[in-house]
Amino acid sequence: MTAGPGSPLRQSPLHDRHVALGARMAEFGGWEMPIQYAGVVEEHLAVRERVGLFDVSHLGNVEVAGPGARDFVNRCLTNDLDRIGPGQAQYTLCCDDESGGVVDDLIVYRGRADDLHLVPNAANTPEVVRRLRAAAPDGVDVIDQHEDFAILAVQGPSSPDVLSDVGLPAVLDYMAFRQHELGGVSVVVCRTGYTGEHGYELVVPSGEALPLWDALASAVTARDGRPCGLGARDTLRTEMGYPLHGQDLSLDITPVQARCGWAVGWTKPEFWGRDVLSAEREAGARRLLWGLRAEDRGIPRPHMSVRDAQGTDVGEVTSGTFSPSLKVGIGLALLDRSVAEGDEVSVDVRSRPSQMRVVKPPFVASHVR
Repeated sequence: MTAGPGSPLRQSPLHDRHVALGARMAEFGGWEMPIQYAGVVEEHLAVRERVGLFDVSHLGNVEVAGPGARDFVNRCLTNDLDRIGPGQAQYTLCCDDESGGVVDDLIVYRGRADDLHLVPNAANTPEVVRRLRAAAPDGVDVIDQHEDFAILAVQGPSSPDVLSDVGLPAVLDYMAFRQHELGGVSVVVCRTGYTGEHGYELVVPSGEALPLWDALASAVTARDGRPCGLGARDTLRTEMGYPLHGQDLSLDITPVQARCGWAVGWTKPEFWGRDVLSAEREAGARRLLWGLRAEDRGIPRPHMSVRDAQGTDVGEVTSGTFSPSLKVGIGLALLDRSVAEGDEVSVDVRSRPSQMRVVKPPFVASHVR
C-alpha cells in the first residue's frame, strides 16, 4: 500500500537530517525516504568495505502481547518460534491461508513468553495488523506502533567499532538482541540487517532518534563510512539474493517458489497457508527463484522476459540491478522448473537479447554470521 492521490507521505523523525545532507528523497511504501546521498555505488561500497548508516524507520513496529500471544503468533506465521528463545529474533512469513502467497516477510523479536515485537515492511504493516487482529483470541492485543519507533541500521565490517564508539553493545550473536540504556534512552540492539554484512538494527523511540542518529553519523564518518540511502540497501540485498516483497515475494509468489522454505516450520501443526504450501512442496513448485548474472553489458530489470537457448519464454526477472561489487548486471528471476543452474538464458533488455547465466545466490560472499 502506498499513499493514495493527495495523501501526505509519512516522514521519518530524521527527515530534516536527510534534507540537510542533500539526500535525494522519494516515496517508498507510503513514506518519503532517502534513496541516496553521495550515490548508490559509493554508498554500496562503503558498506561492503567499511560501514554505512541507514534510516529504515519506514519499517513497521507491531507489539503482540497478552496471555497466549506467543502461541497465537506461532499458529499464524510460518517459522517456528520454538526454534528461538527470549532475546532472539527470527525471519518469518505471513502467508495467505487459501493461496499460500506471501502477505509479507518480517522479523519477530521474542521477548518474554507472551511479549513479541514484529517488524513488517512499510507498505504491508496495515494488512499484517489487520489479519492478526482479526484472528487474535480474547486477551491478545495487536498494537500498531508504526510511528512510535525509529529504526536505524549500522552495516559493514566496521559496524562493531561504531557501536562501541557510541556506547552500545556490539558483542551479540547473529539474530540476537538486547535492550540497552544509553543516556537514559532505551535502545533495542539487534544483530540483524539486510545487506549481507556484519551489522545491527537499532530500535529507538521516535522522539529520541535524532541524538542517536547524530552520534552514529559522527562515529560512522570517523570510520570512513557514510550515511546510505535505500538505493544502496536494494543493491546490497540483491547481491545477497535476499527477496524483496512486492517483487520476489508477493501474494502470487509462495515461499516454496521463492526458496524460502527454510523459514517455514513444516512440522508445525498449524500456520496460515500450511495445507496449500505443504501440497506445493510435495508436488514440486512449477517455478523457482534463481539468480542471473550477465555475461555482457546487459542489466536485468523487473518484468523483463527470460528465454532459454531455443527462444522459449521460461520466466521473468523479479529484481535486477548493476552490481557495484562485481561490475556486472545481476538479478533474481522466477524460472520454470526446466531451467537448471549453469544454463545460459537471454533476457530481453530494451528489445535486445542479453546473455546471462543462471546461478544460485548469493552473488558475493556473506559475512552475517
